[in-house]
Amino acid sequence: MQPPSSDPRLTIALSEPLSARELEERLDEALDAVLSSRRTAHPLALGLAPLEREWQDFTLHWVGVIARTSSEMAYQFAALSPDALRSFDFATAEAWIIHAMDTFDREGLYRGSSELKGLGAYIAKSRSRTRAVAFEDACNVLGLFICGLAGRRLKLESSTEAYTDTEMIHLPAWSTEYASREQNFIVYKAMATHLWAQTRYGTFNVDPAAQLASYPDPGRALALYHYLETARIDAILARELPGLAREIAALGTAAPPPQSCQRVLDCDATAADSLALVSVLYDNFTLPRLSYMGTMHPARVQAVRAARIAREKLELQSELARILAEKPTAGEAQSTAGQRFTVDPSDPAHSRGNFDLSLDGEPVALPAHLNELLQSIAQDLGGIPDDYLVPAGDGSYRESKTPQNKAADVWQGTYHEEGAVLYPEWDYRRRHYRKQWCVLRELDVHPANPDFIVATLARYAPQVTRLRRTFELLRGEDKLLKKQQHGDDIDLDAVISGYADMRSGMELPQRLLVKRHKAERNIAVMFMVDMSGSTKGWINDAERAALVMLCEALEVLGDRYAIYGFSGITRKRCEIYRIKRFDERYDDNVRSRIAGILPQDYTRMGVAIRHLTALLNAVDARTKLLITLSDGKPDDYSDNYRGEYGIEDTRQALIEAHRSGIHPFCITIDREARDYLPHMYGAANYTVIDDVARLPLKVADTYRRLTT
Repeated sequence: MQPPSSDPRLTIALSEPLSARELEERLDEALDAVLSSRRTAHPLALGLAPLEREWQDFTLHWVGVIARTSSEMAYQFAALSPDALRSFDFATAEAWIIHAMDTFDREGLYRGSSELKGLGAYIAKSRSRTRAVAFEDACNVLGLFICGLAGRRLKLESSTEAYTDTEMIHLPAWSTEYASREQNFIVYKAMATHLWAQTRYGTFNVDPAAQLASYPDPGRALALYHYLETARIDAILARELPGLAREIAALGTAAPPPQSCQRVLDCDATAADSLALVSVLYDNFTLPRLSYMGTMHPARVQAVRAARIAREKLELQSELARILAEKPTAGEAQSTAGQRFTVDPSDPAHSRGNFDLSLDGEPVALPAHLNELLQSIAQDLGGIPDDYLVPAGDGSYRESKTPQNKAADVWQGTYHEEGAVLYPEWDYRRRHYRKQWCVLRELDVHPANPDFIVATLARYAPQVTRLRRTFELLRGEDKLLKKQQHGDDIDLDAVISGYADMRSGMELPQRLLVKRHKAERNIAVMFMVDMSGSTKGWINDAERAALVMLCEALEVLGDRYAIYGFSGITRKRCEIYRIKRFDERYDDNVRSRIAGILPQDYTRMGVAIRHLTALLNAVDARTKLLITLSDGKPDDYSDNYRGEYGIEDTRQALIEAHRSGIHPFCITIDREARDYLPHMYGAANYTVIDDVARLPLKVADTYRRLTT
């Protein structure tokens, strides 16, 4: 038997299996605290002794890997492996381990242990893989499909059942019901689309649990409501997405409602109609089983929905206040009293079009993110209420982040916290990702007094002037294309050469003109600024000065660029700070945010790179750069992110960015960076600055070199 090719460290020179005594010693080392005794006949060692040497090494390797995450899980794996490994090949055994550890990461020890012990179910699933579809294989395609549908953007996650909380779609880990992979994928697609449609078409704009609580069996009443809503959504899909509706119908599980409930199939039917018809079916209707129907959790939905409604009202009012502040006024003291925002369409809940925003009857340009916010509000409320269109006043809320409460409240709340984006993280020991491991939020940098900007421009005035002149030379200057058939002027060299040819008896050439061609730059650059606590003091001042000088020069060049900061504390509180988006102008607001860049927490780089890579990939550009300004290596408060783990995760995130067509580059002042940056970024994709005072000029010079 060949050792598993996925890990060359398992290759061995010996052919004899380890003895029980040798296995016991190796297990003691791997499990450490779990197997602290040195008894000569430990039952785990005796269980592994009959296995072939390759399987013994495989088991010991994974015991050590799992023990770094959970010693209890490692012990259980060691106890189960003798029986389990007789039924698996290496690839299936590794998949079983990773599946159990992913479950442990998401749901804790009890569920992780259950997955380890559920050998029979896992073996059955592994044997049916020829027809089954895994969530990991389908989620990327389903994510793009759901993103292409109108309405609120929803995240996808693997779970034990199919349901939605109106911000995330949960799908089972496997789809195995049908005899072909194509049918099982359609089941996934139908599930995801139905759960999207529940949020889009108002299934939870009523509280079904409260409305159905008076029935003798509220669970049955809720199941009937779910069935009627499924029928209503099937009818909507038949009108809106007929191709998908035909695929669902081909599964052969359709169960149309009885004649007495045909009202839910009408084009103007709502969730209220489904609620009203529950009483018609309650006594003697047998619920059909639909493979794509999933389940409902109204309590989870209402909690998420209530928090979102409150949050989005504040977000909209803050955005309107920003638009009002940026609106040019005729006089310095002009009052904004009486100014009123209006939105069309007034009832866009079932519309796929964009909103039209007006201020006192005058159209206002509506950014894409604000249009998405209005769409989300309209889905929840059936429109945009008038009180939502009142701009926020001064004194907007900003969460306190004092050192005393940072670490204490990191683990508060549910795992999938409100308003967060979940990202995987690379575990080099497992050689797999920890799925949905990091919880990341986008925050706005709190604007500060722009005096720092004024002082920086005054201090570096000669350098800024020189940078502007240098960057002007990088602009797409007119280039003369000679020997053109059509052009703006005569090409004297071509005319003289053609005249000589004509005198020698040849025909006069037709290409005798020159044409001016402007070489356009097609570049998008993301600046990723380290806002960890170690930048406090002169490093923070140098970063801000570098960004000010660079922005002043880039405005001359005309390249598209964005600036985001990053910091955080543990995997549960990873934060990205918006300083300048791609669609924003470099104005006083951006300058104030640059002045407001302050040191925060730690340096968890991998998740920040993955998020900014996604933002950068959304921009259409021929050349894309991700430039990091940092003062040290990846680091965090806990989760064992320090050292090799953090470096390997960051390296993997940079590899992902490079595969997507992005060119990463790092500018650092860490004198020890040469020990780890070549491994992370590559030998030619970083620069180390010994004198922090040179950082502003070095950043601008590096940018010029990278983009020419």
